[in-house]
Amino acid sequence: MRVVAVPCLKDNYAYLVIDAGRAAVVDPGEAAPIEAALVREGVTLGAIWATHHHHDHVGGIQALVAAHPGIEVVASVVDAPKVPYVTRAVKDNDVVAFGALRATIIHNPAHTLGGITFFVEGCAFTGDTLFGAGCGRLFEGDAAMMHASLSRLATLPPETRVYFGHEYTASNLRFAAAVEPDNTAVARRASELTTPSTPSTMADELATNPFLRSTEPSVIAAARAHGANDETAISVFAAIRGWKDSFK
Repeated sequence: MRVVAVPCLKDNYAYLVIDAGRAAVVDPGEAAPIEAALVREGVTLGAIWATHHHHDHVGGIQALVAAHPGIEVVASVVDAPKVPYVTRAVKDNDVVAFGALRATIIHNPAHTLGGITFFVEGCAFTGDTLFGAGCGRLFEGDAAMMHASLSRLATLPPETRVYFGHEYTASNLRFAAAVEPDNTAVARRASELTTPSTPSTMADELATNPFLRSTEPSVIAAARAHGANDETAISVFAAIRGWKDSFK
């Protein structure tokens, strides 16, 4: 398996997941960059995998289906009514086959109620649930739901490569430094950051992403200073997420 990041729109990433000359594309926000990448990589398009229904992740599907008729379009059963041309609606723990590849579906509600991760051969395509050093906004779910979704992803092996939906890592690390100013892993990651920053690893995220660190004393202290009602992980997460929403 080979993965190629394809920048789309302003700061989105789509991904070509390539197996034996064919590619599944994850989250094609627009069609033209995908078509160019297919030509550049010398592969044909065989499937579209949508992590969630937002237009900046599915806006290219209509044109891609028109240009490549008969391809499979995969989305969650919850988000499928809002994703064009879905041919297969999946639920948690389903397996999507693509050539020799087998992608396991991990349901990650909160950013959208139907958000999913595709986990295949040590790679997690997390859409807008887990970012480099950050997480998505709570558009359709609540803090408890996002905390549960992130906690589940955090159980993936530390060497898991995390392919996220937006290039927000630099700004997310600035926020992480505000939450944990003495976290040397955050400082090191920021100093070594290159763009594109995808993929990270789950080990990177566990060490530097404040949204995966709700039980750390330093994060708890920052959360209490920003309105956390108590020191439970969900309260800490909610306070940190609320702080991030207005962080400049």
